[in-house]
Amino acid sequence: MFTGIIKATGRVERIAPHGGGIRLTLATSRPLARLALGESIAVDGACLTVTGRRGRRFTVDISPETMRRTTARSLVPGTRVNLERSLRLSDRIGGHIVQGHVDGVGHLEAIIPDGEWVLYRFRAPRALARYLVEKGSIAVDGISLTIFRCRGATFTVALIPHTLAHTTLGKRVPGDRVNLEADILLKQIAAMLRERQRR
Repeated sequence: MFTGIIKATGRVERIAPHGGGIRLTLATSRPLARLALGESIAVDGACLTVTGRRGRRFTVDISPETMRRTTARSLVPGTRVNLERSLRLSDRIGGHIVQGHVDGVGHLEAIIPDGEWVLYRFRAPRALARYLVEKGSIAVDGISLTIFRCRGATFTVALIPHTLAHTTLGKRVPGDRVNLEADILLKQIAAMLRERQRR
């Protein structure tokens, strides 16, 4: 479990084929001395397992299934990614509950300056449209964001300078693909309603 509050960004240093998927070597400017082998870490919102660590570098393996469902196949050496360690029971939840299970890949449609804020409009896959709710939560590349406008499969979020400076969103341009994870509460409610309709 994660909160969608990004603590650090990292850089892809190496990509190697591994078991039908890939093995990533990532570097971060933040010390990772406490990062343990086998620990879960969210990389651009996808929950992965730490398979190796040395200094400020660590490795994760990405399965073929994760490759199909996320933006992982577009990673290249030098790509910057958002990083979040898994939630501890004693941690504050500053964002919302994020599982690290990417629901689909969307893309950034437009960037609109709005005073000190910047509006980002995204388009989600049609299957995720039912989970887009104004004032609801969504994780974009692992970042917990609040939807303030939605129409069909598009949604808009307002970003403050801190988010732009401390995540990879500040480097995004229209057309870029992003990992999306809908709010788990909305997904659970939708599943319950579908089950009720079957009865």
